[in-house]
Formats: sequence, structure tokens, C-alpha cells
Amino acid sequence: MKTRTRVLTGTALAVALGAGTFGAVGANAAQAEVQSAPAAAAAKKEVGEKNFTTSTHLTVDAATRAAQGALEAARKENQKVTVAVVDRNGNTIVTLRGDGAGPQSYESAQRKAFTAVSWNAPTSVLVGRLAQAPNLKDIPGTLFLGGGVPVQAGGAPVAGIGVAGAPSGDLDEKFAKAGVEALEQ
Repeated sequence: MKTRTRVLTGTALAVALGAGTFGAVGANAAQAEVQSAPAAAAAKKEVGEKNFTTSTHLTVDAATRAAQGALEAARKENQKVTVAVVDRNGNTIVTLRGDGAGPQSYESAQRKAFTAVSWNAPTSVLVGRLAQAPNLKDIPGTLFLGGGVPVQAGGAPVAGIGVAGAPSGDLDEKFAKAGVEALEQ
């Protein structure tokens, strides 16, 4: 057989096999769809509204407004801080590092915000709880220093604001509270 004939024969054979395989795969997929339709309908029946909950979250705009409010309060007192706002799950929504804020302030602000929202309490209050339960400080991601406050909706925590970098936790917390107040305006 000539080379050209062999190539054409091989190509034709490959096309025929490919078409057969494609047809088999297509038929199996169609059969799977038919079989899975009842399963999908059954799954729909199992999942009802009683299985879900609705939660409240800050918008990015609101989180930014809160962070800017806290940062502005610190600037008025010539303090160089970082402000972090986290959602109910501890995920960072926004972090603003003020001009001249120390490198440690970035992580500290996030951890204070996370701690405040996790316990729905200012971190300055939580510092007092360490006397009764010193192992609280071992929980990953937490920081039990003043400067974190929760943001609440209907008494439930929906976010946390953490400030770090001022010379004291009391000042950090004062600025974090200014962030909450920025949300009320």
C-alpha cells in the first residue's frame, strides 16, 4: 500500500472510531440525565426553606465608612493606626493602614476585629475573661488586647472593627467605637 493510501485509511478508521465513541458517550450521558431527573426532583423536595437562615452583613461601602470613621478619629488625635473591619465569619471586608502605622498594626487590627465579633464583646472586656480562662488566648486568630468592638444588628454581631497602633488599647478602642458611630450616621 502506498503511504498516501495508508494515511487516508488510518484517518477514516480514526474518524469512524471517534464517531462511535462519541455516540456511545452521548447515549450514556442522555441515559444518565434521564436517571438523574427523579433524583434531582427528590432532592428538590428535601430542601425546603426551613433548612436555611438569613444573616445580615455589612456592605463594602458601610465597612469602608466605618474604617474611615475610625481612622479619622485617630488622625484627629495624631495617632497612626490601622483599622480592620471583618464580617460575622471573621473574613476581612476592608483594612485601612494609616500613614505611618507600624507594621505590626495590620495583623493586630484584624485579630482584634475577629475577636470582638467572635465573642460579641469589646476586646477590652474579653481581656478580663483571661483570668478565669487563660487558654482563650490560644484560640487561633484571636488577640485579647483593647481595640476591638463588635458591630451589632438586633443585638447580634454582624461585624467587628479592630484598631491597632495607638499607644494604648483604650485609645484603639475609642477609635474603633468611632467607626461604629460612623455607621449610625
